[in-house]
Amino acid sequence: MKCFTQSDLDSMDRLYRINLVNSLSGFKSANLIATVDDQGNENVAVFSSVIHLGSDPAVLGFVLRPTTVARNSYDNIKQTGFYSINHISKEIMEDGHHTSAKYPKGVSEFEMTNLQAQYIADFKAPFVAQAPIKMAMKFAAEYPIKLNGTILVVGEILSVYIQDDLLEEDGFVNLSKGNIVSINGLDGYTLPQLQVRYPYQRPKN
Repeated sequence: MKCFTQSDLDSMDRLYRINLVNSLSGFKSANLIATVDDQGNENVAVFSSVIHLGSDPAVLGFVLRPTTVARNSYDNIKQTGFYSINHISKEIMEDGHHTSAKYPKGVSEFEMTNLQAQYIADFKAPFVAQAPIKMAMKFAAEYPIKLNGTILVVGEILSVYIQDDLLEEDGFVNLSKGNIVSINGLDGYTLPQLQVRYPYQRPKN
């Protein structure tokens, strides 16, 4: 079994370390966060760091890389207070991944891909039309992580749109039925398949 010490990690080639460490946490969610600024400039970007923080109230977080360079998603969220989170399916994963390209502000990733912006009701931010699951989010708080300069952005779920056949009778969302992918590392996409659901566990007698 290969062993890397902290010293090894500190001294290894930067790209190798990035690929290695980004793979260590396991399969990650694959989501597109879509925003718009006050001038109507749209932005959509892939994130693999969306996490569940609580269900009552319904809260999600995502980790934003250091703002030492332009972060259009973050700037738009801070400006308007709203954004959407959209699951990436197998059908849109290539275009979804392309949103990681560093376009200048004012160039919309919607225009550079086949992803389609969709506005629902009177919600400020766009959704990704092709996403099987879409969530309208309201910015709630941010928590700087001093160790590496990243930011945990926390938002409240205002509304959820789920493809009909993904929703089970007990509220469980069957992601496999929507061909929803996950991310391995930075650029590896995989299609998980549901194997089994176990009942609520209680201590053994």
